[in-house]
Amino acid sequence: VFIAQSRASGSHRDVEDEELTRIFVMIPKSYTEEDLREKFKMYGDIEYCSIIKNKTTGESKGLGYVRYLKPSQAARAIEECDRSFRAILAEPKNKSSESFEHDYYSNNTRQEQRGNTLPFCMQPEFCGFEKNESRIQESVSKRLSVVSRLPFIQEQLFALFDLVPGLEYCDVQRDPYTNSGYAVIQYSSAASAIYAKYKLHGFEYPPGNRLTVIFLEDGSDSSE
Repeated sequence: VFIAQSRASGSHRDVEDEELTRIFVMIPKSYTEEDLREKFKMYGDIEYCSIIKNKTTGESKGLGYVRYLKPSQAARAIEECDRSFRAILAEPKNKSSESFEHDYYSNNTRQEQRGNTLPFCMQPEFCGFEKNESRIQESVSKRLSVVSRLPFIQEQLFALFDLVPGLEYCDVQRDPYTNSGYAVIQYSSAASAIYAKYKLHGFEYPPGNRLTVIFLEDGSDSSE
């Protein structure tokens, strides 16, 4: 999805270089850059590895970057590496790397303490959204309505919303008169539904066709 978005944006090479080839990982503090390279070289051609160190003491913070030559290699590393590395795509270099590192580390630490295994809690933009938009005016639920001016293909829509953990079902319906697309999506938790709406409302799928995603009443207590 990231690669498709970047190619639709025009200057896709710059976007790929900046956002799609560099991953951010949590590592043991004893790791050297050579150790990091050794662990991740199996997924593709590495341009460089770097370990984030304390500026005062020079000690490793237990965090590092791995830059691949191709986005597909970075994607494979995120997908296939051991879960203990907590691998995600790194923020572009023109954004504040220190705040990104702090958010990543603190969110992962909180996640471990809670025993919460939802991977999207690691992503800084979700955690920021959670803090800034906590007073959601609309009634939230675990169920979403998705509307499009183009008809949906069941398998493709399921695959798109299944990127967010906890998808329970995806029911695609079609209006024979307007040929527009309509679907009902349900997740196992309201948190997953909130995140899916946050990420996919207004998303162009296919390119040029914006999705409208809203909450549907499912009878649950929205205050949760």
